[in-house]
Amino acid sequence: MSSSVSTPSRDLETIAEVEKSLTFSSFTADTAWRIGNSLRSRLLNFPDPVVINISLANSNQSLFHSVTRSGTQADNDSWVARKRATVLRWGYSTWYMHNKLGGDEAAFTAKYMLGGSAGQYAIHGGGFPIRVKGVEGIVGVIVVSGLKQEQDHQVIVETLQDYFRNQN
Repeated sequence: MSSSVSTPSRDLETIAEVEKSLTFSSFTADTAWRIGNSLRSRLLNFPDPVVINISLANSNQSLFHSVTRSGTQADNDSWVARKRATVLRWGYSTWYMHNKLGGDEAAFTAKYMLGGSAGQYAIHGGGFPIRVKGVEGIVGVIVVSGLKQEQDHQVIVETLQDYFRNQN
């Protein structure tokens, strides 16, 4: 495996279509384990240390949490929490939210009247919603933190695409 990913689209319709296409027929702790391990295996090829977290939406229950190598910081876990909060609140990937607002944090804060709570959210790629067919809303969140934001996002997308391809 290489330490590269393709460049993700910045078009909101395309991003939303990709997210919708990656809907699970079911999602369990075993599913999270397989996806988490696939992400970690792929990310071991990147030189930067990365945190991977997969958690349920209805609680803060973590189903998978790992780092790829020494060198992650407590700040990575803060980014995980902020990206997760964004996905849970708006129901889209953080990459979608980043592109919706042109990456403008001040516009993000103003548009959603976040005031002092803006720091609880991140509009940087790497937070991705877990959807299950026939279930309203999202059931969980996958977060990658440690690479460039477009890589954090795209490694999740490509790993999920591989997962779904191998299911068939």
